[in-house]
Amino acid sequence: MADMKYIYGPVPSRRLGISLGISPIPKKTCNYSCIYCQLGRTDHLTNTRKMFFPIEEILAEFDEFLKGAVKFDVVTIVGEGEPTLYLGLGELICEMKKRTDKPVAVITNGALFYDPALRAELYNADIVMPTLDAYDEESFKKISRPYGTIHFDQVYEGLKVFSEEYQGQLWIGIMLIADVNDDDDESLRKYSEILKNLKYDRMHINTPVRPPSESYAKAISHEKMNHAVDILGGTSIELLESKGFHSEITDNYEALMSIIKRHPMNQFEIEGFLNSRGYSDIDSIFNKLKNDTKVISINYKGYETYRLK
Repeated sequence: MADMKYIYGPVPSRRLGISLGISPIPKKTCNYSCIYCQLGRTDHLTNTRKMFFPIEEILAEFDEFLKGAVKFDVVTIVGEGEPTLYLGLGELICEMKKRTDKPVAVITNGALFYDPALRAELYNADIVMPTLDAYDEESFKKISRPYGTIHFDQVYEGLKVFSEEYQGQLWIGIMLIADVNDDDDESLRKYSEILKNLKYDRMHINTPVRPPSESYAKAISHEKMNHAVDILGGTSIELLESKGFHSEITDNYEALMSIIKRHPMNQFEIEGFLNSRGYSDIDSIFNKLKNDTKVISINYKGYETYRLK
């Protein structure tokens, strides 16, 4: 199968199982520039919704992928930026649901939930997974670094309204960062208060596991994670298992590049991916990655993680 522009994977998701990714957004186009983002700093900071790509092209690629009968658990609209900035999102969700009986999920930062039109588009998704990384304006600017006209109160109120109206599964995620938003009084208690006003089905607590855009955005300890679960409830995402990566692309290197374009992979994940495809000359792939000017290698937590520049 030829290289795909909008569809990648399936890739393992600790929350969703085997996820087929849909990316309707250009690389690093977002209304936040989060300090922990695994894709690096946002290149195109915007809060304007656009039809970045023709929906017909995305659907044609999806139809082509389905011919391969590859197993996946969920279709996840997420990609390389903030998917709610895609003006065709509502139509895309509906068309995906016509084509598969698998659930359609949207992973979002929730910034645009104050927009009634956007909320209406998302009501057709089976699962919506917004992040709630801040608890007030100060923490919002420190962690999410939003587009200038976006303020925490409007984002939170939008999420609150959405949680009351949405009939699907609402899964909230909180990213805890060491010495930034993991302390008891200033952070965890405030998260606990604002969560009380939201109606959600699941809540996952996360911490950076891949190289973040800012080196100071470090993972919290296991003890801190357990303590946060005690206070906030929910599930620690590190306790969830994930399965293997997959690509329909025949060429091993191109298959690998199609994944790390959206989902950075560490050296062990790459090795496991290549082994699963029956490819044994793994050193040659790592040498090629090392010399590829489009790829950056970051030593993080004692091993190498690869992503596109």
